[in-house]
Amino acid sequence: MIEQIDFHIKKLECMKKYPKELFYKGNTQLLEAKKVAIVGSRKPNQYARNMTNILAAKLSKAGVCVVSGGAIGVDAIAHKAAGFTNTIMVAATGLDRRYPAINKNVIQQIEQDGLVLSQFAEGTPSQKYNFVLRNELVVALGDVLVVTYADKNSGTLRSIEYAKKMGKTIYVLPHRIGESEATNELLAKGEAQAIYDIEEFVGMFGTLQHNKEDDAFLAFCAHSPSYEEVLAKFPSRIFEAELRGEIVVKNGKVFKV
Repeated sequence: MIEQIDFHIKKLECMKKYPKELFYKGNTQLLEAKKVAIVGSRKPNQYARNMTNILAAKLSKAGVCVVSGGAIGVDAIAHKAAGFTNTIMVAATGLDRRYPAINKNVIQQIEQDGLVLSQFAEGTPSQKYNFVLRNELVVALGDVLVVTYADKNSGTLRSIEYAKKMGKTIYVLPHRIGESEATNELLAKGEAQAIYDIEEFVGMFGTLQHNKEDDAFLAFCAHSPSYEEVLAKFPSRIFEAELRGEIVVKNGKVFKV
């Protein structure tokens, strides 16, 4: 059921104009949580995909809500890795539509278990300027903005501009020369901070709880065992770890990222 927000959200005061209307599906209690916005390219490289997975998963485990825009690429990876109960998606259409269609199952899960927000009434289609407004709302909700991958012509640049205007700290991943040129340029200009240690970064916003099974699993994978060995020892853990980018399976062996 689509409902309308009937209370003031202080975090949105930093927007150029506070939204006249804000519609939602899901759990509005997530608006009270500590939040980190994660955005980036629709076509990130494998390194950025893996790191986005790990970052969003660890933030969620530490009790931090992950905010993004529901697009393919970095956005969808962040939502899924955070877990649908601890993520907020901001839509660029009316909430009677699930856009992009390729992510409709993900969006439906967030509606049921997390929170989907929109500034647009039912029936509003995907129009170019809607995405600009969507990006502003994503950035406003986050305590900080994390950009895991962005080329110089990326639409993510608009989110970066919003973060600067709002006085939000921008964090990026360190990339090789020639990759994610927009974020590398931010670092070169001193306009962003690099995340060199994910657990240290997460620790600024929440408390990451380690459990013995996770530690034992990752320690086992650090020695590049065979897939069969890991599956036999940790049958319920290996699939989750691969999905979240904590490990990579290659040529029948498991490698810790």
